[in-house]
Amino acid sequence: MTTPSTLPAKPFEAGLADVIACNSSICLVDGDNCRLLYRGYDIVDLAEHSTFEEVAYLLWYGRLPGFVEFQAFLDGFTGCMKLPVETVMILRMFPHAATPMEVLRTAVSSMGHWDPDSGNTRLDASLRKAQRLTERIPLIIASHQRLRDGKEPIEPRSNYGIAFNFLYTLQGREPDPIMVKAMDTALILHADHELNASTFAARVTAATMTDIYSAVTSAIAALKGPLHGGANAEVMRMLEEIGKPERAADWVLPRLAEKVKIPGFGHRVYRCEDPRATILRKEVNKITALTGETQLYETAQAVEELMLANSKVFANVDFYSAPLYHAMGIPVELFTPIFAVSRVVGWTAHILEQWKNNRLIRPTAHYTGPALTSYVNIGSRS
Repeated sequence: MTTPSTLPAKPFEAGLADVIACNSSICLVDGDNCRLLYRGYDIVDLAEHSTFEEVAYLLWYGRLPGFVEFQAFLDGFTGCMKLPVETVMILRMFPHAATPMEVLRTAVSSMGHWDPDSGNTRLDASLRKAQRLTERIPLIIASHQRLRDGKEPIEPRSNYGIAFNFLYTLQGREPDPIMVKAMDTALILHADHELNASTFAARVTAATMTDIYSAVTSAIAALKGPLHGGANAEVMRMLEEIGKPERAADWVLPRLAEKVKIPGFGHRVYRCEDPRATILRKEVNKITALTGETQLYETAQAVEELMLANSKVFANVDFYSAPLYHAMGIPVELFTPIFAVSRVVGWTAHILEQWKNNRLIRPTAHYTGPALTSYVNIGSRS
């Protein structure tokens, strides 16, 4: 029996590769020319001259702010960073075995209950929610980690940025300015990357006209998957297993011969080196020079040299974010949650853009099942 004409076979690309799903003015990933632009600004310029808070303004409002309006923005943004009491109570209730990503997913979902703008869908209220999410996600991660370590959460310092307060509330001491700058740079680089899996999940959820907390929770759930947010943790495990630069060849070359994917290399979009990796390489160099612990960075360099010489596959952003976070003393289980600290800005920018000209996202599947089949009573089936 042939497939009915009402169910035509349609060509498609697995994983929706190269399928245009929406119009967006937020981010351009130029894979052929190794460029990443936020609202037209090159990520290289933003990483060098801007701050994460200014990039958040750019992604949310569509332009860079003037001096006076940016100061007013910061007063309302970094001037009131604090977790709701109820959220801290929830963090204390999680079992010790709960992973940081599981905790983040559930805690973010719960925060919508205590948001003063809950139920308010106006643009100004949605922007306030985006700011609160950006302020509070790093505090959730840091507070939960301290509780896991048998320590009490630390209140953030008012009028300090996201990078400073994440390191401060996690480690319980004032971070070195060089580390703050490196973390701020990493947050800028991870703030958006067009329709990656978590951002697309956020837009699909937002398109149903649900609330912003539900859409961001969807994004976090997608990020939790090892094929999306867990790559830098895999890089860290690889580097720790190799241990020393002189052991890199014995680890890498047999796997290349067997065509095993090496963590932190290759990208679905970039045809050359990920520009974010270029910037992070320099930051790792600065931090390891500060700490004096250079072996992991030297091991990473040895792996990269082998990959370039034997496979022509370039490092991506995950490859150097792993040794960067490690050099800062951050536990490997927080590498993926840190991604959310930054990407929440991109998620919320895309959610707001989706709502400006919303249409329910409902693609069509390519049906590959059996043709029309007659029902047979269960007593008559063989």
